[in-house]
Amino acid sequence: MTKTSKDGASTRRRFLKTAAAGAAATVAAPAIVSAQGVTSMRWQSTWPAKDIFHEYALDFAKKVNDMTGGDLKIEVLPAGAVVPAFGLLDAVSKGTLDGGHGVLAYHYGKQNALALWGSGPGYAMDANMLLAWHKYGGGKELLEKLYASIGANVVSFPYGPMPTQPLGWYKKPMTKAEDFQGLKFRTVGISIDVFSGLGAAVNALPGGEIVSAMDRGLLDAAEFNNASSDRVLGFPDVSKVCMLQSYHQNAEQLEILFNKTKFDALPEKMRFIISNAVEAASQDMAWKAIDRYSKDYEELQTKDKVKFYKTPDSILQKQLDVFDAVAEKKASENPLFKEIVESQLAFAKRATQWEQDTVVSRRMAYNHYFGPNAKKKT
Repeated sequence: MTKTSKDGASTRRRFLKTAAAGAAATVAAPAIVSAQGVTSMRWQSTWPAKDIFHEYALDFAKKVNDMTGGDLKIEVLPAGAVVPAFGLLDAVSKGTLDGGHGVLAYHYGKQNALALWGSGPGYAMDANMLLAWHKYGGGKELLEKLYASIGANVVSFPYGPMPTQPLGWYKKPMTKAEDFQGLKFRTVGISIDVFSGLGAAVNALPGGEIVSAMDRGLLDAAEFNNASSDRVLGFPDVSKVCMLQSYHQNAEQLEILFNKTKFDALPEKMRFIISNAVEAASQDMAWKAIDRYSKDYEELQTKDKVKFYKTPDSILQKQLDVFDAVAEKKASENPLFKEIVESQLAFAKRATQWEQDTVVSRRMAYNHYFGPNAKKKT
C-alpha cells in the first residue's frame, strides 16, 4: 500500500469516526433540549380549592401543559396559598407569581373602569357578547391601556362567559328595592356602588370568606356566582332563599393573567399556543358550566331544600337606574371609564339589535316540552 493510500484510509477512518459522533449527538440533542427547555410557572387563583372556578383554572393550565407537550408547566395554587385573593394583580405584576386566574372586578380598587368587564348590566349584552366586544370591538386595546395606566406589568386574557348571576342569598324573599335599605350585603366591583345606591351597607369579600361572614351575622345577605360554586361553598347552610336574575353582574367573564415580563420572554410559538388555549378553555368552560350548574340547581332544591324566587322587575329596573347614575358619575371623573362605556354602548347597540331581532325566545319551546301543559313524551 502506498503512502497516499494509507493517508486516504486514515482520512476515511477519521471522517467515519467524526460522523458517528455527530450522529450520536444528533440523536441525544432533543432530550437535552427538552430537559433544558421546560418553563415552569407558579400561579394562584382567587378561588378556594373546592370551588368549580378553581377547577376552571386547573382546566386551563392542563390545556396549556398538554398543548405545549410539557414544555410549559403551569402549577395553579388556590386562593391564599401565596397572597390573598384580592392581592392577585399586585403579585402577578411584581413577579411574586408568574400568573393567575380570577375576575377583573377583583381589581376594582386599582382602577374602577376594570369593573366594566362584567360588573354591571353589560348594556343588554350577555357575557359572550361582551367577549365579542373585547376581541373585535376594541376592548382588548382599551384593557391594555387601562393596565398601563396603573403601571400593571401584566398580560390579560378575559375568557369564560358566565351566565347571569343570581341577585343573591337572603333571609327572606326580596319584593321591592326598599328591602335593601340597611342590609349588610356582600358584592364586588361596580356592584358595590349599585347596591350602595339601593341603600345596602356593602362589604367586598372574596368567595371563600362569604359564608362564614353570613354565619357570624357580619352579613345579612350576599351574592357570589352560580349554583355549583354557591352550593359547594356552603350557602345553603346559612340561607334557604335565593333570588334569581339580576343586572349587577349580567355579563361577567373570568380572567387569565400573566406577568408581562415572563410572558414576553416565552417563544413566539408558545405565546400563540397560550392565546388559542384561552379560547379553547373558554368554550369548554361554558359547556361544563351548563352541565354542572343545572345539576347543582336541581340538587339545591331537592336535597338542600332551597327556595328560588325570580327577582321582581321593579328591583331590576331600579338596578339599571342606579347603575346609569353611577356610570355617569365615574365617567365624569375617569376619562378611561368614559371611553370604555362609549365603546361598549356603540357595540352593544348593534349587537343586541341583531340578537333581539334574530334569536327566537326559548321560553315557548320550553313550555311546549316541559311546561305544565306539555304533552307527555314517550
